[in-house]
Amino acid sequence: MPAGEFTSSERYTLDEAIRKAETLSRVEFSLFVGTSEGDPRAFATQLHNTLVSPTRSILIMVDPTARALEIVTGGYVRRTLSDKEVELTAAQMQSTFAEGDLVGGLTRGIAMLAEHARPQNTLHAGA
Repeated sequence: MPAGEFTSSERYTLDEAIRKAETLSRVEFSLFVGTSEGDPRAFATQLHNTLVSPTRSILIMVDPTARALEIVTGGYVRRTLSDKEVELTAAQMQSTFAEGDLVGGLTRGIAMLAEHARPQNTLHAGA
């Protein structure tokens, strides 16, 4: 599906998924679905670097034509979100994309990343 061809219902679903993810994880999520220019990883990294707060952000870039998926995380995010968790999320998303469900793959991926990126509750013992 080319960029800009989401229905209003699909856009609402994605916006809602991002809002919930940001509330849970306390990091910012950005989504780009469209044609990447040149190398998809380099393009996604460049997009991520233009965000307001890249260190506290997760960017998901999908180029359906090139069949490319890139997930870029900032330094702050990597404190709680490991590369392995990102890889597992990407694999789950690609599996859903292969079934022809772009929006489902994105919403599931956003939720999984948020769950892994959320701050851990810590208990402080009194001295």
